[in-house]
Amino acid sequence: MKAPGKFRVSGVHPLPSAFAVNGWLAALSATAGVALGGRNRRAIHIRRREFIFTLGGVAVAWPLAARAQQPKVPTIGALVIGNISPEEFWREFRQGLRDLGYIEGQNIRFEFRSAEGQIDRLPGLAAELVRLKVDVIVTWFTPTALAAKQATHEIPIVMAETGDPVGTGLVASLPQPGGNVTGIAAVTAELAGKSIQLIRDMLPSARRVTALANATDPFSKPFLEQIQLGGEATGTAINPIRISNNEEFESAFTAMERDRPDAIIVQPSLPSKRAAELALQHRVPAVSVPRWFVDEGGLMSYSAIYADLFHKAAMYVDKILKGAQPADLPVEQPTRFQLVINMKTAKALGITVPAKLLARADELIE
Repeated sequence: MKAPGKFRVSGVHPLPSAFAVNGWLAALSATAGVALGGRNRRAIHIRRREFIFTLGGVAVAWPLAARAQQPKVPTIGALVIGNISPEEFWREFRQGLRDLGYIEGQNIRFEFRSAEGQIDRLPGLAAELVRLKVDVIVTWFTPTALAAKQATHEIPIVMAETGDPVGTGLVASLPQPGGNVTGIAAVTAELAGKSIQLIRDMLPSARRVTALANATDPFSKPFLEQIQLGGEATGTAINPIRISNNEEFESAFTAMERDRPDAIIVQPSLPSKRAAELALQHRVPAVSVPRWFVDEGGLMSYSAIYADLFHKAAMYVDKILKGAQPADLPVEQPTRFQLVINMKTAKALGITVPAKLLARADELIE
């Protein structure tokens, strides 16, 4: 009888079935039994059991070794308030990572969490991301960064855009943030103050401006402070209204029927789309800092270019994934800004935009 061929186990050949192995061993036993006689059959059977045991060990260890060799895919947690559409943030942030070579599902994963406009949900959502052991948490707006920092002192936190991170205690300083938080410090408060001058440039007769502030957002303090400074510089009376919930938000506009301001300025963490709708409904010129406010029907905005900030946040994440420590990454501030005017809204409100202001605008929405 012809001896069976050699059997090989390698990373590119499948393991034989149990039927094939048993057949091979049976043939081996029969051949050996004829050649050596019955007295050696017991030894053959012992070797057969040893061989099967060894082969079984290979079959188990092989997939385990293959899994052990697969690199860990980093997971990025994202936390937003959700009262403003996070679409631009999410689109531009992920595009920034794609530009750096990250492909979702291959070398990076995401866990996105939104409080859907309810700030009191942020601590629980931040704690959930910590339990998932994400590698980095990216936040948008001050309340999300504060919730993330309260949830963890170990996981790196990247601020995609946060107002006054030093004043709110998120970082020790911009050049040396310390701790586990770094990223982008917005200059929204300062821009809100400058917006008072823009209101006067558009409406020279304006003397009374109502500032709608989000009472649940710690950033409301510097926001209102800068607006008050802008009012003092231009001789404009500022009426601050702090809003804690949706009912107060709606009633603030209803009150404008009785005591109409010349214009209003809206804090970015308030529901901007609803603010633009109500302002147009009550025929009150409304201004805010972020560009999306004008896209949603607001009259004017003066802001940083948010796509720049979200791409920069992706660069911070890349550095941290490659070993950098947040404490050693200086907090940056925006360097490019844009003035946008919604001409359709101006027409609806009966406002003629001065030529000088039109010339300064970076974009006009017709």
